[in-house]
Amino acid sequence: MHIVDTFPRQVVEEETWIPLRDGTQLAARIWRPSDAEADPVPAILEYLPYRKRDLTAERDSLTHPYWAGYGYAGVRVDIRGTGESDGVLTDEYLQQELDDGVAVLEWLEKQPWCTGDVGMVGISWGGFNGLQIAAMAPPQLKAVITLCSTDDRYADDIHHMGGCLLADNLSWASTMFDGNACPPDPALVGERWRDMWLERLEGSGLWLAKWLEHQRRDAYWKHGSVCEDFSRIRCPVYAISGWADGYCNAVFRLLEGLEVPRKGLVGPWAHKYPHLGVPGPAIGFLQESLRWWDHWLKGKETGIMDEPMLRVWMQESVPPSARYEQRPGRWVAEPVWPSPNSQPVTYRLTVGHDLVDESTQPVVDDESTLTIRSPLSVGLYAGKWCSYNAPPDLPHDQRDEDGGALIFQTHRLEEPLEICGQPEVELELAADQPVAMVAVRLIDVAEDDKATRVSYGLLNLTHRVSDEHPAPLQVGKRYRVRVALKHIAQQFPAGHAIRLSISTSYWPLAWPSPRPVTLTVTPGQSRLILPGRAPRPEEDDSLRPFEAPEGAPPLAKTLIQPTQETWRVVRDLANDQTMLEVINDEGAYRLDDIGMEIAVRVTERYSYVHGHYDSVTGWTEWKRSFRRGDWCVKTLTRTRMTSDAESFRLRATLDAYEGETRVFSKTWDETLPRDLV
Repeated sequence: MHIVDTFPRQVVEEETWIPLRDGTQLAARIWRPSDAEADPVPAILEYLPYRKRDLTAERDSLTHPYWAGYGYAGVRVDIRGTGESDGVLTDEYLQQELDDGVAVLEWLEKQPWCTGDVGMVGISWGGFNGLQIAAMAPPQLKAVITLCSTDDRYADDIHHMGGCLLADNLSWASTMFDGNACPPDPALVGERWRDMWLERLEGSGLWLAKWLEHQRRDAYWKHGSVCEDFSRIRCPVYAISGWADGYCNAVFRLLEGLEVPRKGLVGPWAHKYPHLGVPGPAIGFLQESLRWWDHWLKGKETGIMDEPMLRVWMQESVPPSARYEQRPGRWVAEPVWPSPNSQPVTYRLTVGHDLVDESTQPVVDDESTLTIRSPLSVGLYAGKWCSYNAPPDLPHDQRDEDGGALIFQTHRLEEPLEICGQPEVELELAADQPVAMVAVRLIDVAEDDKATRVSYGLLNLTHRVSDEHPAPLQVGKRYRVRVALKHIAQQFPAGHAIRLSISTSYWPLAWPSPRPVTLTVTPGQSRLILPGRAPRPEEDDSLRPFEAPEGAPPLAKTLIQPTQETWRVVRDLANDQTMLEVINDEGAYRLDDIGMEIAVRVTERYSYVHGHYDSVTGWTEWKRSFRRGDWCVKTLTRTRMTSDAESFRLRATLDAYEGETRVFSKTWDETLPRDLV
């Protein structure tokens, strides 16, 4: 990244408080031009629970001063109950959070250094509430950049996929369990820090239990899902994600559903800002964002709205790996979405395990069937639902998975095939249990038979018609179901083959069905539909190139202990037990400007005993500490989730220490019934 240390306008920084009507104060850090009171500027708001003072301070230092240097006020606000803001946070995307966000916009409008025009930007949580607040249509909000977020909190978020319960639901709950246990900084809030901290420890609660009370798409998930009424959003939206991110689908739905000026961008990245994008290539996102802000907040003609609505990274074939520094490919674009240039390529499944191109071979009416009953090991090499770090949480060689799957494959391709959009699989099947799931994977098989996952989809078959009103399967009855895979842009080279893999489990990416399931598939009545895109080199080669990544000078930081991340699959053959262990040791470092030392270590373990569905277990542990001089705070959170055919059981502990003295301890032990999951 190129560091920019000279800007058109000199930047000043301040910590301040934003008062709300109920007396609550939200902590804010603001970067703005030093002469902004004489020459007011628009504001760019990032509104998060992730602690501006320390946990996002390094990232914030690259972005907000950069925008300020080009004539904006970069405003970073901690949500109520997080960082140094007053209160307690008890769940994500509460109406209180959104109302507070509107109050922040109103406060910004009144500041002498602000023109009254505001944009909202954010990745993940900040991307969510940018859309959600936009749906409230506050007049101050003139444009949004939403990154790695969703329009649908049930169908396409970290909790569920295709009606299946994701293991990332546990992982994410554990992340917030830890985050909500962090104290405010005494250097900002003074002696009341301890009372604020104890109030949070006692009041935030076990979010995982709350989420498991809502296993279908009910009013809980509809709240904050802007897809319920896209017309409520009245300001322009730029939606951005990456193919390795969990949220790429939302970009396409937003482009299709919104009625306002909009743009979409999908790169090869994981859950990262594009100027920090891994796998690369990273791009000059901050320069691209300025083109957006200048157009919508300052009325300048930057040309950004004259360019295609959608731009994506067309990935080339790569060998399977859990880590990529770069993904080879090229930028391609579509003038609108859905694209009029997409041509479906349809393959019929056969009882001989072939994928037959329907455009070249006649359709044969075949009622022959095949069965599959997958072991729980299918999914150990799936990586994360949402890749936060890219290395090493991406899917590995799919040959390790396909031994427990029903596979269908094309002959070696004579010509390259490029796809862009959402693959779909139509299956005719029956199950021997009333609750069952199906996982489908789209795979690029190289000439040496290495198998790289391109996309995948899950479907809880009780949700085959409705996520809101699931219904058990009638054992033995044949159903026709549609499984939507994740959107993707991918080239399959000549000499490679396309494989479709079908399994009845995908653990630990998704929580397994209550009991082992045998699916009976009718291949001749099933098909794979790929969104074909013919190359258009003249158009794609003329796209305006993205600039190289830039950023403001990073925060001074001293490394105390290096980071370490490991993914291990442990198969204990003597005891027939298998475990996936993920350790993310972020080491220890000091933020030099505030003298704060921070350390964190995260461990996750997902295990099962072969053939015993009641043995499936997810376990997480977070250890975190903050230290400055004699002040030292440590927290330890642990969560364990198990299940049987009827229920989920959660056991969790939270311990907090001031120095070596434990000042708070709480345990949870809850059982929640399974709801057709």
